[in-house]
Amino acid sequence: MKYMLYLFLFGIITAQAQTDYNTKNGFVAEGYDVVSYFNNNPKEGNNSFTTNYDGAQFKFESQAHLDTFKANPDKYIPQYGGYCAYAIAEKGEKVSIDPETFEIRDGKLYLFYNSVFVNTLKKWQKKDVKGLIKKADQSWRTIGYKKD
Repeated sequence: MKYMLYLFLFGIITAQAQTDYNTKNGFVAEGYDVVSYFNNNPKEGNNSFTTNYDGAQFKFESQAHLDTFKANPDKYIPQYGGYCAYAIAEKGEKVSIDPETFEIRDGKLYLFYNSVFVNTLKKWQKKDVKGLIKKADQSWRTIGYKKD
């Protein structure tokens, strides 16, 4: 009985610890192929090549990219659940992104908000990026989980 209680409590903790992904349009990165960013050429995914990972849907432009993702998903998942990295760092808020505004830094994918008047990638690059990443990492530990 004690063993069952531990399993139950572990299940609750695990369920609460699931990352909150920005799934605007039903997919992480608004349906863009997260593998394609690492080729410095973001492409919209195709409905024929999708997968679910960590409770979130991902879309890919080809079977090859889907297979690449499945082989090492943690390498391709955008930082901070695919929310704007700058907003997570500076405001501790989850803000949507422009899926074509991104940066690959130290092998990690960062996505940013971009509109006619505000491009947070440019703001990010003008500041102490290592400091911003440290702040964003700290904020994400607090706000980055689903409250199911």
